[in-house]
Amino acid sequence: MSAIRQAQRLISFSVSLRSSGIRIYQCLSKRNFHRVNSVTCSENVTSKFDDRPEFPGSKSEFVSKLEFIEPDNIKGIPVYRALGRNGNIIEESEDPKLDSSTVLKMYKDMTLLNTMDRILYESQRQGRISFYMTNYGEEGTHIGSAAALDPRDLVFGQYREAGVLMWRGFTLDQFMDQCYGNVNDIGKGRQMPVHYGTKKLNFVTISSPLATQMPQAAGAAYALKRAKNGLCVICYFGEGAASEGDAHAAFNFAAVLDCPVIFFCRNNGYAISTPVKDQYRGDGIASRGVGYGMMTVRVDGNDVFAVYNAVKSAREIAVAQNRPVLIEAMTYRIGHHSTSDDSSAYRSVDEVSYWDKQDNPISRLRNYMINNGIWDEKMEKEWKLESRKMVMRSFADAETRKRPSPDEMFEDVYDVLPKHLENQLEEMKNHVKQYKENYPLEHHEKLT
Repeated sequence: MSAIRQAQRLISFSVSLRSSGIRIYQCLSKRNFHRVNSVTCSENVTSKFDDRPEFPGSKSEFVSKLEFIEPDNIKGIPVYRALGRNGNIIEESEDPKLDSSTVLKMYKDMTLLNTMDRILYESQRQGRISFYMTNYGEEGTHIGSAAALDPRDLVFGQYREAGVLMWRGFTLDQFMDQCYGNVNDIGKGRQMPVHYGTKKLNFVTISSPLATQMPQAAGAAYALKRAKNGLCVICYFGEGAASEGDAHAAFNFAAVLDCPVIFFCRNNGYAISTPVKDQYRGDGIASRGVGYGMMTVRVDGNDVFAVYNAVKSAREIAVAQNRPVLIEAMTYRIGHHSTSDDSSAYRSVDEVSYWDKQDNPISRLRNYMINNGIWDEKMEKEWKLESRKMVMRSFADAETRKRPSPDEMFEDVYDVLPKHLENQLEEMKNHVKQYKENYPLEHHEKLT
């Protein structure tokens, strides 16, 4: 029997049932019948396809022409900017309207971080500390984001977010003590320099391996969601870390589980020595957010106000809607990757000079402050002198402090030290005392 005759009979049957007060919903087409929720319904459709794909996991419609998506033909994701390079607000509606004291703190923290970087970088070059990583060029991403958060929000950093800690109140003494690994170091000298962490300021201790913090951040955000305490997590990472499998796992977990986490990507152009053109072929990291079902925005990372606005809005979304947000902050790493790197081997001096002089986040904010009467040349000179003295004072104090006692190696793992570790501790003490000429014990607290 043809499909047309089948349809005609069913229509006739339907009319007779309606006259008896029985409701049956039918869905008829020229070609087939479509069942929705096990109930049949009636539609008048004239297109070739009267239904939409119901395959789980996609949002689409049927087409009759074969076409591949050409990524080069897709318009790039725009970069949000609030403050021009000349220090003027571009759109009045995007002015965050921060009071002068907040803007001053932003500027002083950015410049103080810059001064600290210069001194500690030279310190490593002189052999006084073992390692260091500067933050040159990325200060706006740190301070703009930190200012928009609740200080109780949990931070998972990568290793170039010292400005976030500085904004929250981590002192110069604490930075210096950590880099020297002395007796006052919160981590008791067990971490590499710049691997900061503080429970008091809700900043999880840095781990060297790339992207390990990302799935941890998703899990922590899920815990905050269950706690219903109105807080969120922010997770910093670089575009190089986004190539790690942990990044993709974190994005997917956070999106599927509706976790209140802000993934903040500092896209500074280089994964150590690998430029972005050799890292990925797509439109940056922001394009991945939509693929994972996350709200996404790309911002000018050298614009501290744009970063502030983006993170403030992202936090509202994360907390109010219990969902992740991806922010890609476009910036540039002016300094070497670390003291183990020489960036002149893979990029030109002219390239670095352009970003340092033409699009520096500190210069842009300074222009804004001068334009609005918050700052002037005299204040600049005085602050440069004062900030250097502050850094040098903390530097000198940290250098004179002794390192922790070797006893500390055996603590903070077990509540009660197991017998086999007690034996190892005694063996270590006896060994060091026997060969003390080979160990600089005078630089450490005394063995107990």
